[in-house]
Amino acid sequence: MTINFSKLTTVMALAGIVTSLLPVAANAAEVNIYSSRKEALIKPLLDQFSEQTGIEVNLLTGKSDALLARLKSEGANTPADLFLTVDAGALHRAVTAGVFQPLAAPEITNQVAEQFRSDEDYWVGLSLRARPIFYAPQRVDVNKLDDYLSLADDNWDDRVCIRSSDNLYNQSLVAALIDHHGTEATEQWAEEFVDNFARQPVGGDRDQIKGVAYGICDLAVANTYYFGHMLNSDDAEQRAAAEKVEIFWPAQDAQGTHVNVSGIGITEHANNLNEARRLIEFLLSEPSQKWYAEANYEYPVREGVSWSETLQQWGEFKKDDIAMDILGENNAAAVRLMNRAGWR
Repeated sequence: MTINFSKLTTVMALAGIVTSLLPVAANAAEVNIYSSRKEALIKPLLDQFSEQTGIEVNLLTGKSDALLARLKSEGANTPADLFLTVDAGALHRAVTAGVFQPLAAPEITNQVAEQFRSDEDYWVGLSLRARPIFYAPQRVDVNKLDDYLSLADDNWDDRVCIRSSDNLYNQSLVAALIDHHGTEATEQWAEEFVDNFARQPVGGDRDQIKGVAYGICDLAVANTYYFGHMLNSDDAEQRAAAEKVEIFWPAQDAQGTHVNVSGIGITEHANNLNEARRLIEFLLSEPSQKWYAEANYEYPVREGVSWSETLQQWGEFKKDDIAMDILGENNAAAVRLMNRAGWR
């Protein structure tokens, strides 16, 4: 009998029981995935994969660091075949922790630009999100905006909303700035940038966008897919807030707007290698890539895949071409720099 771990995990969690993936009958066509991506943002694709292939996908979701710690603790006994997470820094942590094995599937990974996959073949990107500047058009002269460094200008004193320094998306942004501008210049920028905060960092990306809409601040830094979800939300309040805000694409005359990836790798002790590779291939297929754009308002990681209507409305922009590996390599330096600058 094959156990549906997604349903089992939910039932046991409701009962207050610590869950673990349990062994199933030998030779069952299955693949086990640990995912820091929320279930609603990945399960529809996994269900489609199962319908098309007959391979059952057993999904366990959680916070990235908690899942990584679990993988390390389980070691060779882990049931996980795949680890999916939503930031290049988190992917780098998984590589350095030794929980991945080489994908060894160039016919799959070569579909993705080198920038968006591990240079040592440990993971491959699945989708992209940009992290631009959001602004209140009635209160902001966009001619005074340029790249991310311009957010430290005196023009924006007490006018900026952004998440805390413990947010991986912000850490990756600062990691990219270190690569482009050096540690000293980036630290000076961060000190001045913190002085421009309209409030102490609080909440998620949606809260920063709402801060602009409600007049708490005039500028915010957030990921595009949160904005897309707000614009298309069933919640009238979220839609109304998003409609008061516009996107500014920073650094278009320089390195380009910061982008990040969700990505996936095969675990070191995977038992279902063929099924794992088939799932990665499915997630990189054109229909799946279109789903990311249409259902989750993320950019396809593969070139040539059409964007959703929402993404098209935001327009084309120049993306930063930094390798995602660098975001992970610079993560520790970025965290130390943000702490020194008083970014809490």
